[in-house]
Amino acid sequence: MSTDESILILGGGCFGLATAFELAQKGYKNITILEKDVDVPSRFSAAYDLNKVIRAEYADDFYTQLALDAIRKWQSDPLYTPHYHQTGFLNVTSGKAAQNTKGAVESYFQSLQNNPAFNGQTTRVASSEEIKKLVPKFTGPLNGFKGYHNKLAGYGHSANALRAVYEECVKLGVKFHLGEKDGEVESLLYASSREGNKCVGARTRGGKIHAADKTIVALGADAANILPRIGKQMTGRAWGVAHIQLTDEEAADLKGIPVTNVRDLAFFFEPDMKMKKLKFCHMGGAFTNYSYTKDGLSLPFRDLSDSQFMPLEDETHIRQLLREVFPQLADRPLIDQHLCWFADTDDSDFIIDYVPDTNGTLAVLSGDSGHGFKMLPIFGEFVHKLLVDGRQDQRKWQWKDGKSKIAAVWRSSESQELAGVPRAKL
Repeated sequence: MSTDESILILGGGCFGLATAFELAQKGYKNITILEKDVDVPSRFSAAYDLNKVIRAEYADDFYTQLALDAIRKWQSDPLYTPHYHQTGFLNVTSGKAAQNTKGAVESYFQSLQNNPAFNGQTTRVASSEEIKKLVPKFTGPLNGFKGYHNKLAGYGHSANALRAVYEECVKLGVKFHLGEKDGEVESLLYASSREGNKCVGARTRGGKIHAADKTIVALGADAANILPRIGKQMTGRAWGVAHIQLTDEEAADLKGIPVTNVRDLAFFFEPDMKMKKLKFCHMGGAFTNYSYTKDGLSLPFRDLSDSQFMPLEDETHIRQLLREVFPQLADRPLIDQHLCWFADTDDSDFIIDYVPDTNGTLAVLSGDSGHGFKMLPIFGEFVHKLLVDGRQDQRKWQWKDGKSKIAAVWRSSESQELAGVPRAKL
């Protein structure tokens, strides 16, 4: 593939920005990103957030090795190091957790024991007393809590990291078209030739046509909106997110606590020291939105305002977590509630491949499955290899004709349809 070919990237989130940055560094001269938000980082991106977990625990060693590669860049690359906080990762269950949830945590711990990169980095915590010794700031009873602590992990300030990559892209000459009129994609454009069908670009909601030799769909949970057939292998799902506003003193007191995932309740981070906010998310089976369309697809709401809530079930889990860990905060208002939309595959494998029957003119980057952000420093390399090779040799990332029959190990419950669940009170 020539570096002079025009490349059109649809979506200015994690995957889109990582791809543009890598290609621009490799000398590609004609890269354009379309993004429907008015600024980057996009508020429609799952990575538009205070923080995202960066850890390498996987049931599949393939992703463990990739995550370790990414962590090394988070630790060493000047572009990423300001946004990486290696506070450690505490992965535990409460005493009321289901056995399969406890088993999942144990399987993650065992996977780390078999990898030399984690020698001296992990510690089993078998009681609430051991956890409180590790994290004295946890003031609650921690009834039945047990699991492990991994020092080779932490979090990234995701919005700031995306902004840093965006600024580098601009310096390298990547062009951006932002906003509903100029950046929101209404449709892909196709043309027939002797070689068959080709994607020749995209049309925006304002009617502007962007022609391109290669078009790359990086629209996260909304990808099926313009590429419906990806809905056979990817589902738009959402988790509820909320925050507690802390005082300056409270935030300072909790600074440095590890990223903590109580897998049957919720996970949280150290406070953001600028905003003084403590973030929580219950990572259950997530929520679908099939009733939003008539096409059998689960998609995010088009308007951001429609996602500014959290299901009541998520609030219930977060309140229970607070009673166990921070009882002094258990009755505080949960503010900035919103749905975090992600592109989910049943096996949690990414989709990084050409779309069939488009003669190498249309590629899709999807299936982040809630673990894509940590790959930001290296994700563009995956896409560059695809473009250079002209095919996807990694079977896990190939386009599939249907959904996987094997559910990822982290899934502790079934998805629920948003239209059928009560909402938490603001």
